Amino acid sequence: MKVVIIGAGNLATHLSFALKAAGHQIVQIFSRSQNSASELAGKLNVPFIIDATSINQQADIYFYAVSDDALPSLLSLDIAPDAIHVHTAGSVSMDLFINKKKHFGVFYPLQTFSKNKPVDFKKIPVFIEGSDKLVEDMLELLSGQMAEKSYKADSAQRLKLHVAAVFASNFVNHLYNISSDLVQTAGFSFEVLKPLIVETADKINYLSPSDAQTGPAKRNDIGVINNHLDQLVESSDLRSLYQALTKMIFDKQVHQS
Repeated sequence: MKVVIIGAGNLATHLSFALKAAGHQIVQIFSRSQNSASELAGKLNVPFIIDATSINQQADIYFYAVSDDALPSLLSLDIAPDAIHVHTAGSVSMDLFINKKKHFGVFYPLQTFSKNKPVDFKKIPVFIEGSDKLVEDMLELLSGQMAEKSYKADSAQRLKLHVAAVFASNFVNHLYNISSDLVQTAGFSFEVLKPLIVETADKINYLSPSDAQTGPAKRNDIGVINNHLDQLVESSDLRSLYQALTKMIFDKQVHQS
């Protein structure tokens, strides 16, 4: 299958290699960033363009792996009207394609991607949605070739998945940032927290998140909690965050007991 990748960022990079590994032909990379486009195209040994009016019109499927804000203007372009057009966003409705493309869908890999961090695409759950049977069949074929698990999910389901993913990944990573800053005030580096982080993440392979929960909030250890709050006296934002998370953990524990 001939594929054009629109975008050259983190997701576009991993998607391109997964498609190539599945035996499909990447015929072109488009990105408005020449550096990103040339970098990805060079790795794949395919041509690239930075002018949207020069997008290859002969591909079978077009993947729009770009930011949510960039999608509307790109979907308005007159590109291969009989081909399949697919975006990869978790939070954008498939309805965005209506009156713009004839055959369209969504191919959403639920994972965090960084260009230079290897990831096993086979292990990523993929959520698909199609405007018609042609698209659904094509996306089922692709997802089956590229990933071990794929699911049909409509736009409403996918949005909820995306919210859950933000909590599970983006927010957690920001908490790592906070932890890194705090541990440095004690004179240590973030390295000392890594075994704790790895063990905490590994627990979900054996326990539910509720069963894996530990700490002073679950125990309602008021003395420890107050000592921690005293350490955060110079940051009202961190104090508020600590208090909010503590309350949520304790309330969930009470509700479940």
